[in-house]
Amino acid sequence: MNTSTMEIRHLKARIEDKIYHSYLKKYIPKPVIDEEKLIILAAIINNTHLSTIQKEQYIITTMLVQVALDTHELVPVSNDPNESNELILSKQLSVLAGDYFSGLYYLLLAEIEDFDLIHILASAIKEINENKMKLYYNEINSLRDHIQILGKIESLLILHVADYVKDVTMARIAEEWVMMNRLCQEKSKMNNNDFSSLLSKELNVDTMYETLLHTVDDVIKLNAIHVDKMLVKLPASQVAFKVHANVKLKALLYNCTTIAEEG
Repeated sequence: MNTSTMEIRHLKARIEDKIYHSYLKKYIPKPVIDEEKLIILAAIINNTHLSTIQKEQYIITTMLVQVALDTHELVPVSNDPNESNELILSKQLSVLAGDYFSGLYYLLLAEIEDFDLIHILASAIKEINENKMKLYYNEINSLRDHIQILGKIESLLILHVADYVKDVTMARIAEEWVMMNRLCQEKSKMNNNDFSSLLSKELNVDTMYETLLHTVDDVIKLNAIHVDKMLVKLPASQVAFKVHANVKLKALLYNCTTIAEEG
């Protein structure tokens, strides 16, 4: 079963329907669904012998966890005593929204009685949070190590699921793929003076802006080379992802190069 554009739209619509909450919508930004993670996750799950219903449940529940993690990440760290009541409420609701989205995936998995997957996702969340703490408390020795930890944070959820369904081939490419996409997003932010809470921590310590920019660029290019080589070895069952990745890879590298030249 190949992952079509239509299926991705359907899955994204299902996830959006699950996370929609009229009250939260008034106070916090619309949760972002990482489409590249959705695409590669669907490619992994669709290559299993699970039933159609199970495949959809696995994909939706895993992405709900991702949305929950991303929503918590959006909560700004600030101790300003003069914060407006509206900003305080927004921060509180962002935390609660992340918890709410997490609760949804537990509910869905409990409904289909897949307690093994609950354990797998919970284990991934624990490992992700442990790596986040390393960044927040500056337990990293170098910029390269910082970026490597960021890559783990981005890919651990998908890697745990891939390991659970025993898909070694896609797991290897997934780690490089999501890392490359995240770093391109970070590079775009850096060029717009909009730093993420993760990479801005590194900037605030002892890393010069240009050094960070060039290092991120080097890692993106290295990841792209690795991905390009791995795409050739993908099985015929992953032709849809291979076509998508080849197109995306060219556009991604072009955009990153353009951003670098403009910066």
